[in-house]
Amino acid sequence: MNRLLLVEDDPTSRSFLQAASAALPAEVDIADSVEAAYALATVNAYDAWLIDANLPDGTGATLLARLRAAGCTAPAIAHTAARERRELDALRAEGFAAAISKPVGADVWLGAIRGVLGRRSGTHPAAPLPDARRSGEAPLWNGETALAAVGGNSGNVRGLRDLFVGELDGTRARIAAAAAAGDENAVRGDLHRLRAGCGFVGAERLGLAARVLHVEPASAVALHAFLETLDATRESANG
Repeated sequence: MNRLLLVEDDPTSRSFLQAASAALPAEVDIADSVEAAYALATVNAYDAWLIDANLPDGTGATLLARLRAAGCTAPAIAHTAARERRELDALRAEGFAAAISKPVGADVWLGAIRGVLGRRSGTHPAAPLPDARRSGEAPLWNGETALAAVGGNSGNVRGLRDLFVGELDGTRARIAAAAAAGDENAVRGDLHRLRAGCGFVGAERLGLAARVLHVEPASAVALHAFLETLDATRESANG
């Protein structure tokens, strides 16, 4: 059986990716930061690393560079909320064998892992950039998107959505505080994690509002729209 290291700090994304990876079949260890992942990867033998591109204490590329410098040679897949071709290409240029945009279907995710393990290839073309200016017209929840992301299992959608909604209060507080302090990097860091989770649970309008704020983290208008959308998303789930 293969042993994989999944590095992901967003609970919603981590839950889905861990379950999908285990179906390989594989034993899946998890880490939620650069330091935790480095500690595991330098003492355990892994067949592949599955590394989030943005982590609380650094980037996936920095982690990969440290592991390579330490003599670790496992192939690595980058996973990211970014969907732009240039960002995916940049991750591959940093040494990742593949770069995958989240949300990602279980079949594509497993295909990518099998590809780096030398079993068979899996591809995941970058999706076109949506028109974020129309985010207010998007539905709060897109059930079709969520079902597609988790392989059509409605029970998985409900479980991930409950986990996602449970994190929204904390996410809101952190982003509001970071915006008030003018810390654009912190705002973008939390938005990156949120955007991936939005895709897995079909929180379409919130995902688009998060993308707008990610582009303009200093915009009071974008922040207001984002916070309003987050509140509406949370209330609709609890209603």
